[in-house]
Amino acid sequence: MPPRRAKSSAIAAGDTPLRLQVYRQLRSAIEQGNLKPGARLPPTREQAGQLGVSRNTVLWAMERLRAEGYVLAHVGRGSFVAPGFGERPQRKRVTRSVAPVLSRRGQAIADIALRWQPPLQPAVPFRIGAPEVESFPYALWDRLSRQVPQAERCALAQYLDPAGWPPLRESIAQWLWASRGLRCDPAQVLVCSGSQQALDLIGRMLLDPGDEVMVEDPGYPGIRAALLGQGAVARPVPLDEQGMDIEQGAARWPRAKLVVATPGCQFPTGVRMSLPRRLALLAWARAHEGWVVEDDYDGEFQYGAHRLPAMGSLLQADRTLYVGTFSKALHPGLRLGFIVLPPALVPAFAVARAVADRHAPGDQQAVLARFIGEGHLLRHLNRMRELYPARQAALRHMLAEATDGALRLPPLDHGLHLLHEVRSGSDDQVLSARAAQAGVMLAPLSRYAIESTRRGWLFGYAGYDEAALQRAVDAIAPQLRHMAVRLGTASSTAPA
Repeated sequence: MPPRRAKSSAIAAGDTPLRLQVYRQLRSAIEQGNLKPGARLPPTREQAGQLGVSRNTVLWAMERLRAEGYVLAHVGRGSFVAPGFGERPQRKRVTRSVAPVLSRRGQAIADIALRWQPPLQPAVPFRIGAPEVESFPYALWDRLSRQVPQAERCALAQYLDPAGWPPLRESIAQWLWASRGLRCDPAQVLVCSGSQQALDLIGRMLLDPGDEVMVEDPGYPGIRAALLGQGAVARPVPLDEQGMDIEQGAARWPRAKLVVATPGCQFPTGVRMSLPRRLALLAWARAHEGWVVEDDYDGEFQYGAHRLPAMGSLLQADRTLYVGTFSKALHPGLRLGFIVLPPALVPAFAVARAVADRHAPGDQQAVLARFIGEGHLLRHLNRMRELYPARQAALRHMLAEATDGALRLPPLDHGLHLLHEVRSGSDDQVLSARAAQAGVMLAPLSRYAIESTRRGWLFGYAGYDEAALQRAVDAIAPQLRHMAVRLGTASSTAPA
């Protein structure tokens, strides 16, 4: 057998199949004008000989080019380059990225999102909002998944009600009554993909471009990003030891149509909204025909003997939309949350939910319904309600010891992080930048401010064991000691 001809330098050995290399080479020659429109291509045997490949390889490439319209085949005459390609401008290799052209609204959303979007990396202390995930009962979750009957699996594989899987809506309604004092009909519960989608949906359905919304200052930037996405304008309302001052906000922003608040555990300060302030907020909604969004993102984590119920449990809360999520109670990867809506809003919200992404994954909804209904959610939360206060106490001790007593944080009987405030207007970005260089995530309070001059740092502790917390404290102890002494303490997280 004669030796096989060496392959052309253009067809090199590698992981890419030869037939795909031949196809790409011919297509590139046509697109760049090296093969002109109407030019007759050599017979496949001749091409195979020139390239040192089998004829079948060339036949496959030519057949694909014909299917895509690059080549025209005429019986008895051969194959020709299709018209039109030679007139196309030659493709230029992109050597640098091109800046995206965003709308003004899109650029504003991107600017805010860059300030709050969590980094795509494993959580490290003191990243806030990170729950304990290693203790989640994954084996139990898998077992519940396997127990779903075949008939139910087939039903879940179909298009579902965009408002949510009925058994899950029933389980959520029962859970809210037992856990948060919030009585609602299951038909009022709309399942969504976490609280962020809930806020986006509320903005789309209740606000028009240019509408004003009162938000807490400092507050969660994700709320402002969701509002901006609908063209709304976020108006800051200051906080004090009783929470959002709605009277001051209403006087300053009389045109506001909606208020978003975190009354159970204000983010990021941790203050709880007092009952008089809650009643004043609900009275504002009735008087102005406005809406109140209660974002109860970590309302399950109250560690005292008496737990503050949701604001939506009050009798006057008929214009309140309650937003909850399982990202903190279970884990962020679950991506399931819900809204409790006034009955009249449910049909329209369900339709809008369908337009966005139809519905949440059915299999996860079914397992979560069982997880709640069989008491596993309560047992898991009870374990976390014992674990988190212990970690908080350990962190408080570590910070005091590492700073020779300069940084003493009082205990807090709710939430997942601690706040240490310093003098108003101080530069809290410096320590945060130095902590990042040491591999520690220490969020500055100024990151969450609109007009507020309050400054300090947030110490997330819930998702980290004591060894990880100690390593983080040790890594930034000198800087903590220096900054705590130099800037002084304004008011750390309010004691229980």
